[in-house]
Amino acid sequence: MKGLELNYFADIGLILCFLGVCGILVNKRNIIISIISIEIMFYGLNFYLITISLYLDDISGQIMSLFILTIAAAESAIALALIMSYFKIFKNILLDYN
Repeated sequence: MKGLELNYFADIGLILCFLGVCGILVNKRNIIISIISIEIMFYGLNFYLITISLYLDDISGQIMSLFILTIAAAESAIALALIMSYFKIFKNILLDYN
């Protein structure tokens, strides 16, 4: 049995991104699930970037991953503030498109 290769780790990152996209497409009403799905997409992209960066022995992918993590943290904080203000106005967090 060989050790773990690059394609296994790259596949994990791509699967996480795909799960995030599926979570957004399947979910139509709950905004918190949509935000969690976006975070899963960010983490999948980070995992993929770090994997490729380690394979190529280049630090630029790891630096870009840190920037993506800071953007994801800011996105989560803004989204939480928007959800709280939406809840104050409508008294629920379900999205109704009707």
